[in-house]
Amino acid sequence: MTQETYGERDFARTDDLRVVHERLLSWYAANARDLPWRRTRDPYRILVSEVMLQQTQVERVIPAYEAFLSRFPTIEHLAAAPLAEVIAAWGGLGYNRRAVYLWRAARQIVEQHGGEFPRDRRQLEELPGVGRYTAGAVLCFAFGQPVAFWDTNIARVLTRIFLGPDHSPRRRDLDALAERVLPLDRAYEWNQALMELGARVCTSRSPRCEQCPVRAVCRSVGTVGMVRRRSERFAGSRRYYRGRIVAALRRLPAGVSLHALRELVGDPDSAGGELALEELVEGLARDGLVEVREEGGEYFVRLPGKPAD
Repeated sequence: MTQETYGERDFARTDDLRVVHERLLSWYAANARDLPWRRTRDPYRILVSEVMLQQTQVERVIPAYEAFLSRFPTIEHLAAAPLAEVIAAWGGLGYNRRAVYLWRAARQIVEQHGGEFPRDRRQLEELPGVGRYTAGAVLCFAFGQPVAFWDTNIARVLTRIFLGPDHSPRRRDLDALAERVLPLDRAYEWNQALMELGARVCTSRSPRCEQCPVRAVCRSVGTVGMVRRRSERFAGSRRYYRGRIVAALRRLPAGVSLHALRELVGDPDSAGGELALEELVEGLARDGLVEVREEGGEYFVRLPGKPAD
Protein backbone atom coordinates (compact mmCIF):
# COMPACT_ATOMS: atom_id res chain seq x y z
CA MET A 1 0.00 0.00 0.00
CA THR A 2 1.71 3.21 -1.08
CA GLN A 3 1.77 6.56 0.66
CA GLU A 4 -0.37 8.02 -2.14
CA THR A 5 -3.20 5.71 -1.10
CA TYR A 6 -3.49 7.82 2.04
CA GLY A 7 -3.87 11.12 0.25
CA GLU A 8 -6.64 13.67 0.61
CA ARG A 9 -9.11 11.56 -1.36
CA ASP A 10 -8.76 8.57 0.95
CA PHE A 11 -8.82 10.52 4.17
CA ALA A 12 -12.11 12.00 5.29
CA ARG A 13 -13.10 15.08 3.35
CA THR A 14 -12.25 18.39 5.02
CA ASP A 15 -15.87 18.86 6.09
CA ASP A 16 -15.99 15.35 7.56
CA LEU A 17 -12.76 15.94 9.46
CA ARG A 18 -14.18 19.12 10.95
CA VAL A 19 -17.26 17.20 12.06
CA VAL A 20 -15.12 14.50 13.66
CA HIS A 21 -13.07 17.10 15.53
CA GLU A 22 -16.08 19.00 16.81
CA ARG A 23 -18.19 16.01 17.82
CA LEU A 24 -15.46 13.89 19.33
CA LEU A 25 -13.98 16.75 21.36
CA SER A 26 -17.43 17.80 22.59
CA TRP A 27 -18.19 14.20 23.56
CA TYR A 28 -14.90 13.93 25.45
CA ALA A 29 -15.51 17.18 27.33
CA ALA A 30 -18.85 15.84 28.55
CA ASN A 31 -17.92 12.19 29.14
CA ALA A 32 -14.24 11.93 30.04
CA ARG A 33 -13.46 9.76 33.03
CA ASP A 34 -11.77 11.45 35.98
CA LEU A 35 -8.47 9.54 35.92
CA PRO A 36 -5.62 10.55 38.23
CA TRP A 37 -3.06 10.96 35.44
CA ARG A 38 -5.40 13.41 33.72
CA ARG A 39 -5.04 15.74 36.72
CA THR A 40 -1.33 16.29 36.25
CA ARG A 41 1.16 17.62 33.73
CA ASP A 42 4.14 16.17 35.62
CA PRO A 43 6.12 14.18 33.02
CA TYR A 44 7.23 11.65 35.65
CA ARG A 45 3.66 10.86 36.64
CA ILE A 46 2.61 10.73 33.01
CA LEU A 47 5.41 8.27 32.26
CA VAL A 48 4.48 6.06 35.21
CA SER A 49 0.85 5.96 34.09
CA GLU A 50 1.70 5.18 30.47
CA VAL A 51 4.04 2.33 31.42
CA MET A 52 1.48 0.88 33.82
CA LEU A 53 -1.32 1.12 31.26
CA GLN A 54 0.60 -1.06 28.81
CA GLN A 55 -1.17 -4.45 28.88
CA THR A 56 -3.13 -3.56 32.06
CA GLN A 57 -6.71 -2.35 32.48
CA VAL A 58 -7.41 1.11 33.86
CA GLU A 59 -9.31 -0.24 36.87
CA ARG A 60 -6.27 -2.23 38.01
CA VAL A 61 -3.84 0.58 37.28
CA ILE A 62 -5.51 3.33 39.36
CA PRO A 63 -4.78 1.91 42.86
CA ALA A 64 -1.34 0.67 41.77
CA TYR A 65 -0.49 4.07 40.28
CA GLU A 66 -1.44 5.92 43.44
CA ALA A 67 0.42 3.47 45.70
CA PHE A 68 3.53 3.57 43.50
CA LEU A 69 3.66 7.37 43.50
CA SER A 70 3.13 7.46 47.24
CA ARG A 71 6.21 5.27 47.58
CA PHE A 72 8.25 6.96 44.82
CA PRO A 73 6.84 10.51 44.57
CA THR A 74 9.53 11.89 42.25
CA ILE A 75 11.82 10.56 39.59
CA GLU A 76 14.73 11.08 41.97
CA HIS A 77 13.07 8.83 44.55
CA LEU A 78 12.55 6.12 41.94
CA ALA A 79 16.09 6.36 40.58
CA ALA A 80 17.59 6.13 44.08
CA ALA A 81 15.48 3.14 45.15
CA PRO A 82 16.86 -0.42 45.05
CA LEU A 83 15.48 -2.26 42.04
CA ALA A 84 14.21 -4.99 44.36
CA GLU A 85 11.99 -2.44 46.09
CA VAL A 86 10.62 -1.19 42.76
CA ILE A 87 9.79 -4.72 41.58
CA ALA A 88 8.15 -5.43 44.94
CA ALA A 89 5.99 -2.31 44.56
CA TRP A 90 4.92 -3.47 41.09
CA GLY A 91 3.03 -6.44 42.53
CA GLY A 92 -0.36 -7.13 40.95
CA LEU A 93 0.29 -5.39 37.65
CA GLY A 94 2.01 -8.26 35.82
CA TYR A 95 4.57 -7.93 33.03
CA ASN A 96 7.20 -7.17 35.67
CA ARG A 97 9.81 -6.28 33.07
CA ARG A 98 8.06 -2.91 32.82
CA ALA A 99 9.18 -2.09 36.37
CA VAL A 100 12.80 -2.72 35.39
CA TYR A 101 12.52 -0.51 32.31
CA LEU A 102 10.85 2.28 34.29
CA TRP A 103 13.57 2.18 36.96
CA ARG A 104 16.33 2.21 34.33
CA ALA A 105 14.66 5.12 32.52
CA ALA A 106 14.47 7.07 35.79
CA ARG A 107 18.16 6.50 36.48
CA GLN A 108 19.07 7.58 32.94
CA ILE A 109 17.03 10.78 33.23
CA VAL A 110 18.63 11.61 36.59
CA GLU A 111 22.17 10.69 35.56
CA GLN A 112 22.21 12.04 32.01
CA HIS A 113 19.64 14.86 32.14
CA GLY A 114 19.86 16.08 35.72
CA GLY A 115 16.37 14.82 36.51
CA GLU A 116 14.80 16.93 33.73
CA PHE A 117 12.77 15.08 31.12
CA PRO A 118 13.96 15.58 27.54
CA ARG A 119 11.48 17.46 25.39
CA ASP A 120 12.78 15.90 22.21
CA ARG A 121 11.07 12.79 20.90
CA ARG A 122 14.27 11.14 19.76
CA GLN A 123 15.89 11.58 23.17
CA LEU A 124 12.82 10.21 24.93
CA GLU A 125 12.83 7.16 22.68
CA GLU A 126 16.39 6.45 23.81
CA LEU A 127 15.13 5.76 27.33
CA PRO A 128 14.74 2.07 28.29
CA GLY A 129 11.27 0.77 27.50
CA VAL A 130 10.11 4.03 25.87
CA GLY A 131 8.91 3.72 22.30
CA ARG A 132 7.33 6.11 19.85
CA TYR A 133 3.90 5.96 21.50
CA THR A 134 5.08 6.55 25.07
CA ALA A 135 7.42 9.34 24.00
CA GLY A 136 4.57 11.03 22.15
CA ALA A 137 2.25 10.69 25.14
CA VAL A 138 4.78 12.34 27.46
CA LEU A 139 5.40 15.20 25.03
CA CYS A 140 1.70 15.80 24.49
CA PHE A 141 0.23 15.18 27.94
CA ALA A 142 3.05 16.66 30.01
CA PHE A 143 4.46 19.41 27.79
CA GLY A 144 1.46 20.25 25.61
CA GLN A 145 3.28 19.62 22.35
CA PRO A 146 1.05 19.01 19.28
CA VAL A 147 2.32 15.47 18.77
CA ALA A 148 0.50 12.64 17.01
CA PHE A 149 0.97 9.08 18.29
CA TRP A 150 -0.97 5.86 18.39
CA ASP A 151 -1.26 2.53 20.14
CA THR A 152 -3.52 -0.39 19.29
CA ASN A 153 -6.68 1.37 20.50
CA ILE A 154 -5.99 4.69 18.79
CA ALA A 155 -4.99 2.90 15.58
CA ARG A 156 -8.30 1.00 15.61
CA VAL A 157 -10.34 4.18 16.10
CA LEU A 158 -8.49 6.15 13.42
CA THR A 159 -8.68 3.30 10.92
CA ARG A 160 -12.40 2.75 11.46
CA ILE A 161 -13.37 6.40 11.29
CA PHE A 162 -11.20 7.59 8.40
CA LEU A 163 -10.34 4.52 6.29
CA GLY A 164 -13.04 1.89 6.73
CA PRO A 165 -13.21 -1.78 7.77
CA ASP A 166 -11.31 -3.17 4.78
CA HIS A 167 -8.06 -1.28 5.49
CA SER A 168 -5.05 -2.65 7.37
CA PRO A 169 -2.61 0.26 7.31
CA ARG A 170 1.09 -0.22 7.99
CA ARG A 171 2.92 1.60 10.76
CA ARG A 172 4.12 4.44 8.55
CA ASP A 173 0.62 4.83 7.12
CA LEU A 174 -0.80 5.10 10.64
CA ASP A 175 1.87 7.68 11.49
CA ALA A 176 0.79 9.70 8.46
CA LEU A 177 -2.90 9.34 9.27
CA ALA A 178 -2.47 10.34 12.91
CA GLU A 179 -0.49 13.43 11.91
CA ARG A 180 -2.90 14.32 9.10
CA VAL A 181 -5.99 14.45 11.34
CA LEU A 182 -4.39 15.95 14.46
CA PRO A 183 -5.95 19.33 15.44
CA LEU A 184 -2.78 21.23 16.35
CA ASP A 185 -4.54 23.57 18.78
CA ARG A 186 -6.33 20.75 20.68
CA ALA A 187 -3.78 17.93 20.60
CA TYR A 188 -4.07 17.06 24.30
CA GLU A 189 -7.86 16.71 24.24
CA TRP A 190 -7.83 14.99 20.84
CA ASN A 191 -5.43 12.24 21.86
CA GLN A 192 -7.24 11.72 25.15
CA ALA A 193 -10.57 11.61 23.30
CA LEU A 194 -9.31 8.94 20.89
CA MET A 195 -8.24 6.81 23.86
CA GLU A 196 -11.54 7.36 25.63
CA LEU A 197 -13.58 6.45 22.57
CA GLY A 198 -11.52 3.32 21.96
CA ALA A 199 -11.85 2.18 25.57
CA ARG A 200 -15.56 2.79 26.01
CA VAL A 201 -17.32 2.89 22.63
CA CYS A 202 -15.18 1.85 19.66
CA THR A 203 -14.05 -1.38 21.29
CA SER A 204 -12.27 -4.14 19.44
CA ARG A 205 -14.90 -6.89 19.38
CA SER A 206 -18.20 -5.14 20.18
CA PRO A 207 -18.20 -1.52 19.01
CA ARG A 208 -21.18 0.46 20.32
CA CYS A 209 -21.85 2.37 17.13
CA GLU A 210 -25.21 3.62 18.36
CA GLN A 211 -23.38 5.53 21.13
CA CYS A 212 -20.59 6.92 18.95
CA PRO A 213 -20.52 10.71 18.56
CA VAL A 214 -19.02 10.47 15.05
CA ARG A 215 -21.20 7.68 13.64
CA ALA A 216 -22.65 10.02 11.00
CA VAL A 217 -19.27 10.28 9.24
CA CYS A 218 -17.52 7.08 10.34
CA ARG A 219 -16.57 4.80 7.44
CA SER A 220 -17.03 1.64 9.51
CA VAL A 221 -20.30 2.32 11.27
CA GLY A 222 -22.35 -0.84 11.75
CA THR A 223 -19.52 -3.25 10.96
CA VAL A 224 -18.84 -6.21 13.22
CA GLY A 225 -15.86 -6.03 15.57
CA MET A 226 -12.91 -8.36 15.57
CA VAL A 227 -13.45 -12.04 16.27
CA ARG A 228 -11.97 -12.97 19.62
CA ARG A 229 -8.90 -15.10 19.11
CA ARG A 230 -8.43 -18.09 21.35
CA SER A 231 -5.97 -16.95 23.97
CA GLU A 232 -2.97 -18.98 24.98
CA ARG A 233 -3.48 -20.98 28.18
CA PHE A 234 -2.12 -18.87 31.03
CA ALA A 235 -2.09 -21.30 33.96
CA GLY A 236 0.99 -23.44 33.58
CA SER A 237 2.47 -21.22 30.88
CA ARG A 238 5.94 -19.72 30.92
CA ARG A 239 4.53 -16.29 31.84
CA TYR A 240 2.50 -17.87 34.63
CA TYR A 241 5.57 -19.37 36.30
CA ARG A 242 7.66 -16.24 35.77
CA GLY A 243 4.97 -14.27 37.59
CA ARG A 244 4.82 -16.82 40.41
CA ILE A 245 8.58 -16.69 40.88
CA VAL A 246 8.66 -12.89 41.13
CA ALA A 247 5.62 -12.88 43.44
CA ALA A 248 7.33 -15.37 45.76
CA LEU A 249 10.52 -13.31 45.86
CA ARG A 250 8.56 -10.16 46.72
CA ARG A 251 7.71 -11.86 50.01
CA LEU A 252 11.31 -12.98 50.58
CA PRO A 253 13.62 -9.98 50.02
CA ALA A 254 16.65 -11.85 51.38
CA GLY A 255 16.22 -14.52 48.71
CA VAL A 256 15.58 -18.23 48.67
CA SER A 257 17.30 -21.37 47.46
CA LEU A 258 16.34 -22.85 44.12
CA HIS A 259 15.09 -25.94 45.91
CA ALA A 260 12.88 -23.89 48.25
CA LEU A 261 11.68 -21.81 45.32
CA ARG A 262 10.44 -24.99 43.66
CA GLU A 263 8.38 -25.75 46.74
CA LEU A 264 6.84 -22.28 46.59
CA VAL A 265 5.96 -22.10 42.90
CA GLY A 266 5.68 -25.75 41.84
CA ASP A 267 7.28 -27.46 38.85
CA PRO A 268 6.82 -25.83 35.47
CA ASP A 269 4.68 -27.96 33.17
CA SER A 270 6.70 -27.34 30.06
CA ALA A 271 9.91 -29.24 30.83
CA GLY A 272 9.22 -30.78 34.19
CA GLY A 273 12.24 -31.12 36.46
CA GLU A 274 15.03 -28.96 37.75
CA LEU A 275 16.20 -27.76 34.36
CA ALA A 276 12.87 -26.06 33.57
CA LEU A 277 12.90 -23.94 36.72
CA GLU A 278 16.54 -23.04 36.17
CA GLU A 279 15.75 -21.89 32.63
CA LEU A 280 12.95 -19.66 33.88
CA VAL A 281 15.18 -18.17 36.58
CA GLU A 282 17.97 -17.60 34.06
CA GLY A 283 15.52 -15.81 31.76
CA LEU A 284 14.34 -13.58 34.61
CA ALA A 285 17.96 -12.80 35.45
CA ARG A 286 18.67 -11.79 31.84
CA ASP A 287 15.67 -9.45 32.01
CA GLY A 288 17.01 -7.87 35.21
CA LEU A 289 14.15 -9.15 37.37
CA VAL A 290 16.14 -11.47 39.66
CA GLU A 291 19.69 -12.11 40.81
CA VAL A 292 21.20 -15.57 41.17
CA ARG A 293 24.19 -16.40 43.37
CA GLU A 294 25.89 -19.69 44.19
CA GLU A 295 26.79 -20.62 47.76
CA GLY A 296 28.25 -23.97 48.77
CA GLY A 297 27.10 -25.63 45.59
CA GLU A 298 23.50 -24.40 45.93
CA TYR A 299 21.86 -21.62 43.97
CA PHE A 300 20.01 -18.78 45.69
CA VAL A 301 17.60 -16.39 43.99
CA ARG A 302 16.42 -12.93 45.06
CA LEU A 303 15.09 -9.71 43.61
CA PRO A 304 17.94 -7.58 42.22
CA GLY A 305 19.93 -5.02 44.16
CA LYS A 306 20.23 -4.52 47.86
CA PRO A 307 17.63 -6.61 49.74
CA ALA A 308 14.72 -4.56 51.03
CA ASP A 309 14.53 -3.98 54.78
